[in-house]
Amino acid sequence: MNSMIPAKEFAERRRKLMERMAPDSIAIIPAAPERVRNRDVLHPFRQDSDFHYLSGFGEPEAVLALIPGREHGESVLFCKERNPQKELWDGFLVGPEGAIERYGLDDAFPIADIDDILPGMIEGRSRVYYPLGKDDHFDARVMDWVKMIRSKVRSGAHPPGEFVALEHLLHDLRLYKSANEIKIMAKAGQISAEAHCRAMKRARKGGFEYNLEAELIHTFMEHGARSTAYPSIVGGGANGCILHYIENSAPLKDGDLVLIDAGCEYQCYASDITRTFPVSGKFSNEQRALYEVVLAAQYQAIEAVSPENHWNRPHEAALEVLTQGLIDLGLLSGTLEDAIASEAYKPFFMHRTGHWLGLDVHDVGDYKVGDAWRQLEPGMALTVEPGLYIAPDNTDVDEKWRGIGIRIEDDVVVTKDGCRVLTEAVPKTIAEIEALMAD
Repeated sequence: MNSMIPAKEFAERRRKLMERMAPDSIAIIPAAPERVRNRDVLHPFRQDSDFHYLSGFGEPEAVLALIPGREHGESVLFCKERNPQKELWDGFLVGPEGAIERYGLDDAFPIADIDDILPGMIEGRSRVYYPLGKDDHFDARVMDWVKMIRSKVRSGAHPPGEFVALEHLLHDLRLYKSANEIKIMAKAGQISAEAHCRAMKRARKGGFEYNLEAELIHTFMEHGARSTAYPSIVGGGANGCILHYIENSAPLKDGDLVLIDAGCEYQCYASDITRTFPVSGKFSNEQRALYEVVLAAQYQAIEAVSPENHWNRPHEAALEVLTQGLIDLGLLSGTLEDAIASEAYKPFFMHRTGHWLGLDVHDVGDYKVGDAWRQLEPGMALTVEPGLYIAPDNTDVDEKWRGIGIRIEDDVVVTKDGCRVLTEAVPKTIAEIEALMAD
């Protein structure tokens, strides 16, 4: 599949990172390792997000080195060599020459030669940036390269004196999405929206939670999204009250709601949608009452996603609506101010209203700068996902409410005058959901 991000954009990302690096430094970024699923079967390979962000290169057993000021080229890739015999079994390899041609890198070498070449590139650099502590094996390799340089100090070699985590510089860049990234995320959102619509229509037939999961995966694959962004949550009835329920094996029962939290990954970018709807196609009175509160909270939170506001403002806006709704329905007592101050809402709403979204479903980026919530800025992408969960064993509330779990989630991108919802193609009002399911 051709990437919607051109090679020149990856090159621009590398340039921006190198601009932020200290003088006389080098950054070393490893590709993701292949991981064994069981015995000799591997998990499907998925590239490390940081490595993908800087290179677009999709193979394992590769290392990217960024060396500002290097005479023979600042972006250097170590990767597997072409091998017709191996490619017969495992598929096409790009090889060092192909990496330069296809990915716009300045220089490339066989990964088998990295121990002979990379220490010489590190030598003389005062600072090394790399993902400290992320992978014990790679930590040990970096230290081996440095020991190799230290062993030659008497011959005039200069080992680096400082090792710095790469994440702080790189993850701040990743927080701001380009126009091309937003196009990919919008496509992922569109595919996922269609999948949710398909699952809603299928629910009327009954069956099991995994039948709806199958509809999701079918739609993802049909549109070229070869993976989910995270394990899909399909929770019928009280299972919707379990935040990370992924068993997806229970029968779907008339009279129950089903909560689906699922999104595809498209060209390495995640989507993340939640919808809650009745198996029968019609909401009961209690389901309807709670649903309207969650929907109003989500609308209020989306309204608060704007460069005028900080990160936490959408959460505050949702929390006010949810808590007042619980009071109005008699599930909480007292004033809104007291209920929020005492966190009386916590048994019913125990998570945040969103998270950053991008190459990772819980994407990178600081939520605070110092002690202050980060100001929202154009290009930042996030989810908005308020919910209410009435535990089946909560004896503090009337039995008619118990076992109802509702969450509504969309993906949004901050714009200069507000935000754009990327996932609006899937219905979320009660009238729209019931109409779709009746069709």
